[in-house]
Amino acid sequence: MSALDQIKKLRKQTGAGIIEVKKALDEAGGDEDKAIELLRKSGQSKAVKKADRDANEGIIGSYVHSNQKIGAMVKILCETDFVARNEDFQTFATDIAMHITATDPQCVRPEDVDADFVAAERAIWAEQLKNEGKPEDIMDKIMEGKEKKLRAESALLSQPFVKDPDKTIEDLLNELVAKIGEKIEIGEFARFSF
Repeated sequence: MSALDQIKKLRKQTGAGIIEVKKALDEAGGDEDKAIELLRKSGQSKAVKKADRDANEGIIGSYVHSNQKIGAMVKILCETDFVARNEDFQTFATDIAMHITATDPQCVRPEDVDADFVAAERAIWAEQLKNEGKPEDIMDKIMEGKEKKLRAESALLSQPFVKDPDKTIEDLLNELVAKIGEKIEIGEFARFSF
């Protein structure tokens, strides 16, 4: 395989720029796996730098369960239409829609969980803890832990991925950002069911 073919292949796989792919291949001595790993590592550090960039492109990912009675749509944003056409990006969008169908999250981030919902749950917990005779000094810590858990379970990014519970949705997102080297965000979503 020629160097140009190798660059094209890795560019297609990773979504990285031609110059970045060439540098990674040179540094890896032509070893494609090492080059991909180098691109992923550089992508992770770039993700932090790209956090303030605009993600105005993207696609709508969708999933409908085989019973045709439940499904979801999600907006996945990126910086360029080139990345929006990337196979890994599109697979990610479908996987996120499938996850939303299965888990029914309330919002994208834990801090976005509805404040009224949290307040209502806190009132219930306070009453339960009071009835259990928990001392006042530890009630606050227990309530704090319960709220953190509630927010994590209710928010998409902090949920364990249904296809791989060892990873959260945020882990998957960060892996994709590292691989592609571009800012990627999960936007709004909707879940439908009968």
